[in-house]
Amino acid sequence: MTNTLLIILVVIVLIFGFWLIQYSNFRNEEKKRKWELKRESQKTISPIRLRAYERLTLLLERTKPEHMIMELRAKEPDALSTWTILQVQQYLLQTIRAEFDHNESQQVYVSDEVWDMVINARDQMAAFVIAISSQLPKDANAQTYATTLISAFASNGTTPTDKALEYLKDEAKDLM
Repeated sequence: MTNTLLIILVVIVLIFGFWLIQYSNFRNEEKKRKWELKRESQKTISPIRLRAYERLTLLLERTKPEHMIMELRAKEPDALSTWTILQVQQYLLQTIRAEFDHNESQQVYVSDEVWDMVINARDQMAAFVIAISSQLPKDANAQTYATTLISAFASNGTTPTDKALEYLKDEAKDLM
């Protein structure tokens, strides 16, 4: 009787040991397949992700006041002498919105943190454009508005745009 129990116990231990080895091999093979798949997909995804970081960098740079005002001057050389503050403000807000809308799909390729910072930078820039116009005297013109906007942004210290750019660049460096 004890010999039979001992044999049964040895068989159970052997079966369990065999199962444990097979399970471990299966898990290792599964991990290896996943790693290979990830490595292959990285060859395709990494360049796309880097382009997304480049496009978001352009978005943030293009929505800085000095860039938007330079673009306005290039498109409409007389705008700052003939437009009202409200017209310039509307142009700037439309530029911010258009740049963001054009690059909205890039959120798929960046972290949630980067995307949140881009959204925050967009919202803060729009609020800044509106706030500066409300701080000017009633008789101010579009040229004064543009100059005030650019100088206030430059003297604003680290802006949400700068923070987003820095975080975006750091995350992109991690890909390389």
